[in-house]
Amino acid sequence: MADRKRTEPDWQDIRIFLALGRYGSLSAAARALSVNHATIARRLHALEAAMGEKLVDRRPEGYALTLAGSRALSVAGDMEAAVQTLGRGGTDNMLRGLVRVNAPPGLAQGYLIGRLAELSMRYPGLDIDVATDFRSVSLERHETDIAVRVGRPQDGDILARLLMKIGYGFYGAPKLCRDVEAGAPPVLIGFNEMNAYVPEALWMGRQFPRTRVSFRASDQFAQATAAKAGAGIALLPHYIGRRDPKLRPCALESVPPAREVWLLTRREDRKSPVIGLVVQHLLKAVAADHALFEA
Repeated sequence: MADRKRTEPDWQDIRIFLALGRYGSLSAAARALSVNHATIARRLHALEAAMGEKLVDRRPEGYALTLAGSRALSVAGDMEAAVQTLGRGGTDNMLRGLVRVNAPPGLAQGYLIGRLAELSMRYPGLDIDVATDFRSVSLERHETDIAVRVGRPQDGDILARLLMKIGYGFYGAPKLCRDVEAGAPPVLIGFNEMNAYVPEALWMGRQFPRTRVSFRASDQFAQATAAKAGAGIALLPHYIGRRDPKLRPCALESVPPAREVWLLTRREDRKSPVIGLVVQHLLKAVAADHALFEA
């Protein structure tokens, strides 16, 4: 395709390419832009012809950016930010675009989703896609726009901000906690086998090697639900335990040290109005709620 005659790229073709690069499939991009599959495919072909380069590879799981496509997506994102700035007329609530956030399940369900939902109500043109997974997705491959990760980041060309330090404690139903504090042997709630590598699960195994684990779940939000039902005592981050009136702290031997949580974005997206909006909203929300997280 490199030997084909180039023409000036059309902005509408670029918008289609941005959506395809972000959503990863024809169907999702078509739904986001309210167009049909044929329009997506036709405009993508037109943009590749105009640029003289192949921008995406079609794979069984969806579309993947080529190296040229990754470069083009970065430039296209800057163009979109400039267009949004020109079109806002100084009114922030006219911001438009999709921002994808990846975070661990417990943190997403126990705190982030509620805070991010506030933004989608305040800015009608802003779409937020939250993916919850222990697996770290790639910022560099444009699998997400904002990554929230526990532990100091090891990524390459990224911007990293310390979002919070998470403190931990044991929580359970009031009666069960009173029994344990009166001398009854504790019964614990932990992670399932698939997530036994999580640092909190490893710490629990070292500290309570002979203690019965009566219930196992994939994430801490689910473990809190089991604790409320009386299944046992759960080691929870304070932002989950302190917000639930059906749980109370339980005094056990010790708790793991607080862990750092980092907010990561691509350096190339530092001028994106929509990504910047979400980042600043999360930083301010966590600062206001610092008492939820402190050890």
